Amino acid sequence: MTVSLYQYQDAALLQLDQQNIKLTTSPFHLMLVRNRLILRFMVLVTTIQLCLTAFIYYYSDQARRSRFYHRLETRARQSASLLIHRLDLNPKVLGNFRKEDLLTMHNGRISIYDGQQKLRFHIQQHDTEPLRQRDAELMPRITARKPARFRVGEVETLGVLVRHHGQRYWLFMAGRDYYGGLEFATLRLILVVGNLGAMVLITLAAGLFADRSLKPLARMVTEVDSIRAPHLNRRVNEGNGRDEIARLAITFNRMLGGLERAFETQKSFFAHASHELRTPLANLLATLETSAAYDTSLPETKRSIDSALEETQAIIELTNGLLALAKAEDATFRRTQVALDECVVQAIAAGSSKYPGRAIQLEVGEWPEAAEDLFAVLGNEQLLATAIFNLLDNACKYSTQAVVVSLRYATARTVQLTVADTGIGMVPHEVERVREPLYRAENGQTAPGYGLGLAITDRIIRAHGGSLSIASVLGEGTTSTMLLPAVV
Repeated sequence: MTVSLYQYQDAALLQLDQQNIKLTTSPFHLMLVRNRLILRFMVLVTTIQLCLTAFIYYYSDQARRSRFYHRLETRARQSASLLIHRLDLNPKVLGNFRKEDLLTMHNGRISIYDGQQKLRFHIQQHDTEPLRQRDAELMPRITARKPARFRVGEVETLGVLVRHHGQRYWLFMAGRDYYGGLEFATLRLILVVGNLGAMVLITLAAGLFADRSLKPLARMVTEVDSIRAPHLNRRVNEGNGRDEIARLAITFNRMLGGLERAFETQKSFFAHASHELRTPLANLLATLETSAAYDTSLPETKRSIDSALEETQAIIELTNGLLALAKAEDATFRRTQVALDECVVQAIAAGSSKYPGRAIQLEVGEWPEAAEDLFAVLGNEQLLATAIFNLLDNACKYSTQAVVVSLRYATARTVQLTVADTGIGMVPHEVERVREPLYRAENGQTAPGYGLGLAITDRIIRAHGGSLSIASVLGEGTTSTMLLPAVV
């Protein structure tokens, strides 16, 4: 008996001692989440910042190089105009030039080669050796439209092709971009200091971001921690009702609502089960005690035994009902294609046998033309026949008039079964609770039964992927509607 009660509730998620329900979230775990948020924020923002820094550094360097090579090209064209076109590389005249007259750049160099790659003119600062081998390698690649550029250390060189009197000359102009280098060093310093300062700000911003992001969760943990089993009616603040935190709170509130309903259902179940079992057991005990104390003849003893048998049978029926309820919770049963109309015929036959003389009318509606197997559903035939019989049993039990059973297709994919009576009916708040185990409407408690039939039926139908709805009007009757997915 005890096993069946716990099977109904699926292994004691809520216990009778009303133990505390807590969200077991450790501060250590919260700190790990905070640290991960900080780390990810810092990595993301730092990556963006470093990419931007690299972009600025690279294109600033390209701009500096472009400016300096343009300067070198201008100086190369000026030197070519003076030394080649005007002076025709006259050694006597060129010998009178000083370095300071031609070289205005740091580490400057001017080298001119003729068509046979012979060095015709060379001037340099700080005794820098001319890179003749490199010059010789680049000369064949230099055209009038495509000068050559190369760099050795801090000295950058530009080579151009010059034509004079049908002869080719190669002029190499070199120098160090001293002031551009100073500006670029300043830019590097600014970028380094700026990145270091930004790292400090990013760290502070990441901590603030993590704290603000986790604040709603921390508040939710505090609220959940205050919810105990006796106060399952409390709910978590849902915030703005739109973002992810609000959706988490809404989901948690739904879970709390389910726990509250399950807790109340379990309490009601055990209260009713205890009451229903206590009465026949007390009657059985009283009958046996009376028989043992006062029965002195065989007829008296036989009457006591008959009375004890009735009470025992009542206990067996209640126990079987509770076991059936526990079995209905198991949705792992084997499913096959079942003809629901055959289950209806079986249930009507059983109802007619239990209530002889009671009129039970069967109405069959239209069905889709494409349906190959009429009223076919996927499930367990015995369970479905039990569910239909329970609906018929309730209708016949609480009504003296004819009971109407209607079988039809609600849609091409849904089979609908309706059981309607004109009996005593129920008030609205009883309709909402009538599917609870062992709950019985107030005006139906004089009829035999234990309030398990609709609870069993509801669980069987839900296990088959369907739904059960009940509509009732006090004094006018009750209509139960079962919807099941059809096999198409």
